[in-house]
Amino acid sequence: MTEQQRGRGRVAVVMGGPSTEREVSIATGSAVMRALERLGYDARSIDFDRRFVDSLSELAPDAVFIALHGPGGEDGTVQGVLEWMKLPYTGSDVRGCALSIDKHLTKKLLSAEGFPTPAWDTFDFEGGTLPLLPGSLNLPLVVKPRNEGSSTGVRIVHTHEEWSRAMVELAADRDGVLAEEFVDGREFSCGVLFECALPVAEIMPQGHAFYNYEAKYAPGGSRHEVPAHIDEDLAHRLQMLALSAHRLLGLRDYSRTDFMLTREGRPYILETNSLPGLTPTSLFPDQCAADGVSFDALIDRLVRAAMDRGRTLVDVA
Repeated sequence: MTEQQRGRGRVAVVMGGPSTEREVSIATGSAVMRALERLGYDARSIDFDRRFVDSLSELAPDAVFIALHGPGGEDGTVQGVLEWMKLPYTGSDVRGCALSIDKHLTKKLLSAEGFPTPAWDTFDFEGGTLPLLPGSLNLPLVVKPRNEGSSTGVRIVHTHEEWSRAMVELAADRDGVLAEEFVDGREFSCGVLFECALPVAEIMPQGHAFYNYEAKYAPGGSRHEVPAHIDEDLAHRLQMLALSAHRLLGLRDYSRTDFMLTREGRPYILETNSLPGLTPTSLFPDQCAADGVSFDALIDRLVRAAMDRGRTLVDVA
């Protein structure tokens, strides 16, 4: 380890894990590792596996960069372990993560506070009975796992037959789903970095019906227009909605909120991500770059914020 690395501190980058988003997490973690090494940190990667606690204890990092996505990493689980170990980490805390990954609870909060979100319902697969198409919602519907990200398992259903097929497929490895009315229009996203809304991005899938897993992570799967070519009032409206959702859910450091804009110009909040992807094809780094924050600067700011919290922990102890 060089003198520069010793001076900047040791950072454990936790990635991988057992969720369906493991490969995305590894892509995020690898990008973070390269940035930390360029910045001069002593960076070490750790898988979120059975040896996680032992590996962290042996490494004794100054901060942990959470590069996980999906259940286990984005739902408060790993955050709870790190709180117990008294290790500072990047991103939101236990409560914020647990709340934001649950699409149903997020939408209930948004709706209660008067924020626009598509009509929805939730369904579980307990008892071995597949749910019938809800009479309270109008086709087409977007069906998605209740507690996952990266658009894994998301489907658009247009008919009763497609609904039944989706339920059979999703019931095989998931406990429950959320169905919301499909909003026909343009898709946008807005990140928040340390209580500041970033430039709005428009998402344009290339060769895909919507912004699904392949459109998000395959090279050329989508095009991001940052900042989006929309009028200033609409951009400000989306930024304020993103910042409001970030605060309502109690998130910290950074987040990203996704929207659909109807043909009449009405925005709807789809969901808020507490740990946005940081892969080469991810939206959040593009939004930061449009705001003058390079990828390395982003990673450095997140790590320094975690280390500052670590010093507070030491002072309190």
